[in-house]
Order: sequence, then structure tokens, then C-alpha cells
Amino acid sequence: MRSVKELQQLEPDAEIGKLLVDKVAKVWLLEGTEAWVLVHVEVQGRYDTEFAKRMYTYNYRLFDRHQQRVISLAILADERANWRPSSYGYELGGCRVSLEFPAAKILDYEAQWESLAQNTNPFAVVVMAHLKTKATQQNPESRLQWKLSLVRSLYDRGYRRDDVLQLFRFIDWIMVLPEALARGFKEVVRSYEEADRMRYVTSIERLAIEEGIQQGIEQGIEQGIVQASRNYIIQFLQIRFGEVPTSIVDALNGINDAAVLRSLFTRAIAINSLAEFQQVLDEVIPGE
Repeated sequence: MRSVKELQQLEPDAEIGKLLVDKVAKVWLLEGTEAWVLVHVEVQGRYDTEFAKRMYTYNYRLFDRHQQRVISLAILADERANWRPSSYGYELGGCRVSLEFPAAKILDYEAQWESLAQNTNPFAVVVMAHLKTKATQQNPESRLQWKLSLVRSLYDRGYRRDDVLQLFRFIDWIMVLPEALARGFKEVVRSYEEADRMRYVTSIERLAIEEGIQQGIEQGIEQGIVQASRNYIIQFLQIRFGEVPTSIVDALNGINDAAVLRSLFTRAIAINSLAEFQQVLDEVIPGE
């Protein structure tokens, strides 16, 4: 199998007007004969009236360049359930040209969520992340919950370390969160790692660098981490429930254990009200 880099070198002028062939891979058949096929995969994220024509254009230009058979495949990642382009052609003066291509609609997999959850193919996770990204566009709290759930599942699927790292990066990239929730996400991932549940995902040190507190760690200033953790919890509660009562703020300011604060942040994700969070605090700090 020829590498993508090699194939990109074969396509120095793959640009067609303003259109670009995203990826072209060369694969060998397993029939005992020496032959090769070009596989062109096009991922389309939105409705486009010109999409089928573009598939046809890519197909014939690849064939013209290499004089080899071309398989064109479409992955439709848009939100229009009834948009399913699968062919392009025209007829004029007795001349007819056409192309039919298989198309996979990601929306169709919504009804197969349980099967995706049980499937160990890495692309199952990619599809799940895409579906939940679309479904939570107006609900960042729900997106946070699903993002954490998908990251937790990576370790349970038995993937190799490199696969886990790549999938983690993809989930982190596609499921964008508001700043405060993004910080909270990293705090929870840090707690997973400390518990040795997600040791392949990333390192505590790298997360610290991203949050701009590496200097404090290098100097051994634990208090900087503690204060940052308090701020994350308060900001997260503000996003979910509005103004945070002084009693909760004062209680959090009285906690100096970073591990306890991380645990409280994890609990804050699941609680349904500020009153419920106050009960959690009362358990952690008896008598408060």
C-alpha cells in the first residue's frame, strides 16, 4: 500500500479550480494478480447542490491522470436527513455519461447508537463524537457530559496507545466547549489519570502547561493549583445555575486540598441544583 504522502506527491496539481482532493490512497487487491485501484473518499459536512458533480469531476480526473480504476465514496456528515446524492450524469445528442457512487449518511447511525457503543472499530468513536457534536450545538453542558463519556470509553475499548491518543485529540478538537467548561473537562481528565483510569490519554504536566500553571508547578507552589481549582468550580457552577451563593464560595475558599477540589468538580457535573451541591459540600466539610 502506498502512503498518503507518496500519493500527495502524485497529485501536485490536484486542485480543480478552488476544489481540492482531500485524500487519495492507493490500495492493492488481494486476488493474486498485480493490480491497483485508486480510492477517493469525500467527506461532505453540509448540503451542496454541486456535490454530485464534484464527485464525478474528481473521479474522471483521477482516472485520466493514472489510467487506473477509481472508487469514489461519499461520507455525508450534514444534517439534512433526505439529502442523499449518489449519482451524477447527463445525456446530450445520444451521448450519455454517468457516475454512481456509494454514500454513507452519518445521521443514519443515530438509530444504531448501542451498536456503535459496542463496536471496537475506531471509526465508531469518530461517528459517535460527530453525532453528539451536532446534537449538542445549543447545549454545552450536555456536550461536556458526552465528551467525558466518550473519553472514558476509549480506555475500555482495548485500543492501542497511539489509537487512544489520536481519538482523544479528535474528540477534544471536534467537541468544542466554552472556556470554563473546557477547563473543567481537563480537570476531570486529570482526575481520571490520577486514578490510573486514563493513563494513555495525556499527562497531568501537559494539561498544566495548557492552563498556564506550569510555572507554579515547577516552583512547587501547590497553592496556585488549589486556587485555580476553586475558580474552575465557581465558574462552572455560574454557567450552570447563575449566581453562586456566598456560603458555597466561602466553603470552597476554605478547602486547601487539590485532590478534594478536583473531586468536587467531578461531583458538580452531575448535581442538579446549587442546593444539592451545598449538600455535597456539607459531606466534605462536616459542620459547615
